[in-house]
Amino acid sequence: MDEATRQKIDSEVQSHDVVLFMKGTPQAPRCGFSATVAGILDELVGKYKTIDVLSDGKIREAIKEYSDWPTIPQLYIKGQFVGGCDLVREMYENGELHEALGLKADAVELPKIAISPGAASALREALEEATSQEPDGGHHIRVEIGADFQHALSISDKKPRDVAVTAGALTLLFDPASARRASGLSIDYVDGPDGPAFKLENPNEPPRVKSVSVKDLAAKLRENSKLELFDVRSQKERDQAQVAGSKLLDRPAQDYIMTLDKSTPLFFMCHHGQRSQQAAGFFLSHGFSNVYSVSGGIDAWSLEVDSSVPRY
Repeated sequence: MDEATRQKIDSEVQSHDVVLFMKGTPQAPRCGFSATVAGILDELVGKYKTIDVLSDGKIREAIKEYSDWPTIPQLYIKGQFVGGCDLVREMYENGELHEALGLKADAVELPKIAISPGAASALREALEEATSQEPDGGHHIRVEIGADFQHALSISDKKPRDVAVTAGALTLLFDPASARRASGLSIDYVDGPDGPAFKLENPNEPPRVKSVSVKDLAAKLRENSKLELFDVRSQKERDQAQVAGSKLLDRPAQDYIMTLDKSTPLFFMCHHGQRSQQAAGFFLSHGFSNVYSVSGGIDAWSLEVDSSVPRY
């Protein structure tokens, strides 16, 4: 590496207690490994220096030589290289990262978890299958909840800092960060478009745009013909095909929505589902918490609900 780049890296590493060289930013990570380390630091320290190696090709290559470490992300604490994602995660789990940061590993309150009978049965079957394939393995159900509240279920061994939660006859494992996000979590096992699947609902999750199938929308319209369903297509497209009861999302309609209670269920439909997702996101950003985008749009409606509605 050239001397100027080395001095730039030296300056960053020595000027901040915690420095993370990553791909992207903590708010918009560009790889899963970077997202993992940023999520750990967000939990432990909150404020730290990050450097996006994708925005500077010289830094991206030079940092590998500087640390003698071939991958990104790379974490430095008080001027010392700590490691990459796997090592940081291991240190976090065994408490060494807390020590390096000068922190005490706080006790984690056990979250309350609800598991439906169907989900419990499916999880037990998964455990039995894993045990039959690897009889000597220490198999447990693991629940992971990321900083963005993406949920994942897996089977794994117990780790040193895992939080074990008993729910009925099952024991679930959480890493400390996931446990803090899990209170009130419910796990169900339901039929979906691709067959039975686990459904996790978390009351701690911030509002986000929800997806609704055209068949579910049709059922909701049968129950409530005054459902707030808005068509984000143009009037020309609506003249070709539309769902009875839907309203054009024009300026008056937007003004009307803003007068509604923020908990009012809002449904948005377009041709295939892209524009409706954007419209739903707009109203979500304005405080509405029960916002839906219709999957597949009116094209799916024509195929799956009402073939008399023309396709175009």
